[in-house]
Amino acid sequence: MKFTFYGHSCFLIETQGKKLLFDPFITGNELAKDVDVNSIEADYILVSHGHGDHVGDLVSIAKRTGATVVGMYEVTAWAEKQGCEKTMGMNFGPTNMEFGELRMVPAMHSSGLPDGSYGGNPGGFILKNSEGNFYFSGDTCLMMDMQLIPKYYAKLDFAILPVGGHFTMNVADAVVAAEFIECNKIVGVHFDTFGYIKIDHDNAKDAFKKAGKELILPAIGETISI
Repeated sequence: MKFTFYGHSCFLIETQGKKLLFDPFITGNELAKDVDVNSIEADYILVSHGHGDHVGDLVSIAKRTGATVVGMYEVTAWAEKQGCEKTMGMNFGPTNMEFGELRMVPAMHSSGLPDGSYGGNPGGFILKNSEGNFYFSGDTCLMMDMQLIPKYYAKLDFAILPVGGHFTMNVADAVVAAEFIECNKIVGVHFDTFGYIKIDHDNAKDAFKKAGKELILPAIGETISI
């Protein structure tokens, strides 16, 4: 799989010949000012919850690319009202997609949409296919439900977890989360964007290394094979 980071919690996964864009928030992020949002292509846009820093560029990208918007039913219903023509509302549980088995799982956070309407429950995603298995937690605190993942849902090759603290898990919590999900390769997101969530990169990587795990903090615009 290829992973491209666009800042905050926005990233693109290329797998099974499809481009999956997660939580598109780019133009509102000063740190991502060098990213050309109009050059981003997507077949699917997966949304963890309705906050503006996760759906900021959702409508414009979906309309331009014709991507299918996937997320909690209330989020996709809102996207339809904004003119997104292709949506697939979900709730917690698994479904089969052309790019693999996609499971939406709970996150502990809040979820209101930019117009103030109800965004349904926040969540994360687990994707399993022949190229590998990964978990994106979405915005969440540390929670015991994560222990269900390796036991019942998937043996993970990597996971994407928030590490910035304040609104989500911090580095120390994310280390425990990595233990809960039994995953040794973690990609950090939701850090540095705002003053509240700035982190010391070296200290964060050291904390994971001491736990026998790897923390990857990609640069904005960087593409890695994972």
